[in-house]
Amino acid sequence: MKAICFALLVSSIALMGNVSAQPPNRKESAMKYHMYVAVSGDRKLLRYDMDAETGDLTRVEEVPAKGGIGPLCTDPRQKYLYAALRSSKELVTYGIDPDTGALAHIATVPFGGGSCYISTDKTGRYLFSAYYGEGAVAINAIDSNGAVLAPHRQWIPTEEHAHCFFPDPSNRYLFVPHTMPPNAIYQFTFDETTGELAANEIAKVNAPHGEGPRHYEFHPTLDVVYVANENSSSVTVYDLNPDDGTLTRRQNLSTLPAGYADHNTCAQIHIHPSGNFLYISNRGHDSIARYAVQADGSLKSLGQTPTEPIPRPFNLDPEGNFLFAAGQKSDKMAAYRINTETGDLTALKVYDVGKQPMWIMILKLGK
Repeated sequence: MKAICFALLVSSIALMGNVSAQPPNRKESAMKYHMYVAVSGDRKLLRYDMDAETGDLTRVEEVPAKGGIGPLCTDPRQKYLYAALRSSKELVTYGIDPDTGALAHIATVPFGGGSCYISTDKTGRYLFSAYYGEGAVAINAIDSNGAVLAPHRQWIPTEEHAHCFFPDPSNRYLFVPHTMPPNAIYQFTFDETTGELAANEIAKVNAPHGEGPRHYEFHPTLDVVYVANENSSSVTVYDLNPDDGTLTRRQNLSTLPAGYADHNTCAQIHIHPSGNFLYISNRGHDSIARYAVQADGSLKSLGQTPTEPIPRPFNLDPEGNFLFAAGQKSDKMAAYRINTETGDLTALKVYDVGKQPMWIMILKLGK
């Protein structure tokens, strides 16, 4: 009997040891990637799940979006997605499910114009917008439920072809490029305490004739701003004065190969999360222009990668491993793997997205 009891005791201890050696029986929440593509011609907002290792996309939802859906943005915490409807002149607020990326409609408000660019301030309490046709910029409050409120807190006329409007990392300065004929970058200051925009003491920077500044990006660590010029098919490097929020022109490079003489215009610009590479879409040459960013923020051309016809929207995933570019002429979106050592792009797959893709946004969600 003693032998049996001893054997049972040993067996129990062994089982307890085995149990304690096993990992806890729970699933850790993993970060997930989700892509949102605004397709204006088909009046829908597409949602994809993205494989972070391969870049593969799986379409999981089509959200109806009337009124010419265009620019998208999120708040800093990525709890809400905002979409501007350009033809119906409205702004839609969606809640984002942090686990699935699914969207839930919260509110739609009249927006006073067909906004071509939207962004939030760094606190998530205000939404900025630019108006190409109306020639203006505006700011709206965002309530505690994440909904953008109407009417505008401020509506500030600039000139026609206002094209881009978002704050620098300090949340104090914003710029508004205007393509030809205004051909200038307006400079604004922002007070996040009062929620007020004001023209900078130097109200605008005029570009050389024919450039047509369109979109810009801030370097993640340097006081440098990169501007894609629509009309001259070029990129300009500006130094940003962090004390007064003004720009000083430093360098300008073409987005096209030497000798190319056919029609082309530049669209969007994006910088790699590392700050080491810069990309711009060429509409006409139908390519993504690539640049290496030097230690001082200046650029060196790395050439161009062919992509879909008339690539207006494109974007990088949050880790900088993949680039996706959509063609307004082909109604398709091409995926590329980014070589994070060289900035080169390797073609992967092509996806059907629909008529007139206008915006691509990729989020990394989860706990």
